[in-house]
Amino acid sequence: MGEMIDVAALNGEGTFKAYRADPASAPTAAIIVIQEVFGVNPGIRQKCDRLAAQGYLAIAPDLFWRIEPGVALNPDVPEEMQRGLSLFGQFDQDAGIRDIEASIHAARELLGGSGKVGAVGYCLGGRLAFMTACRTDIDASVGYYGVGIDGLLGEKHAIAHPVLLHIPTEDGFVDKASQQRMHEGLDDHPKVTLYDYAGEDHGFATEMGDRRSEAAANLADERTAAFFAEHLG
Repeated sequence: MGEMIDVAALNGEGTFKAYRADPASAPTAAIIVIQEVFGVNPGIRQKCDRLAAQGYLAIAPDLFWRIEPGVALNPDVPEEMQRGLSLFGQFDQDAGIRDIEASIHAARELLGGSGKVGAVGYCLGGRLAFMTACRTDIDASVGYYGVGIDGLLGEKHAIAHPVLLHIPTEDGFVDKASQQRMHEGLDDHPKVTLYDYAGEDHGFATEMGDRRSEAAANLADERTAAFFAEHLG
């Protein structure tokens, strides 16, 4: 079970909350867990707890704090799904990347000033994980069903550390043409690996709820675990 901590935003913008989960012994590395449009909800906190059980310090920043602190929505409730989409429309993604960078700094401090830091994100967080790889010094990044990544390919030259992207082929928020552009733009990038999940939809790797697809989620999570073990271990 984790706890909420305060993280200092960059440039004196204030502080925001983040969920922190610690391993039973000294962490091998830290991982920033980047939320969906539903906030730091029970599913995201469970992602952190799972990473802590694997030996990582896990931190999930509340990226909606400028709009509404403490958002924790259930995507299986239609009204809460719509609320999440509304928050996405209000969200400043550049400010979100600054908050992720602040979380990276906080993680490094908690590691004692050394040690590697990775990131893993879902949906909106999958997009932000890709942006984090392009715009920060994160050591490794994983994105699950990131939205709009094909529109960010102009930044791919800035990727200096390994990136892993999980792409469900029947993603209701990322059409086939967008998926094709992702492959055309990234398949030959030496730092990027893409995995397709045939027949799977957006949200297939959620920890709980109607969207989860057990076999595909387990396969993606196994690949993510191996990726982090290789690049953060």
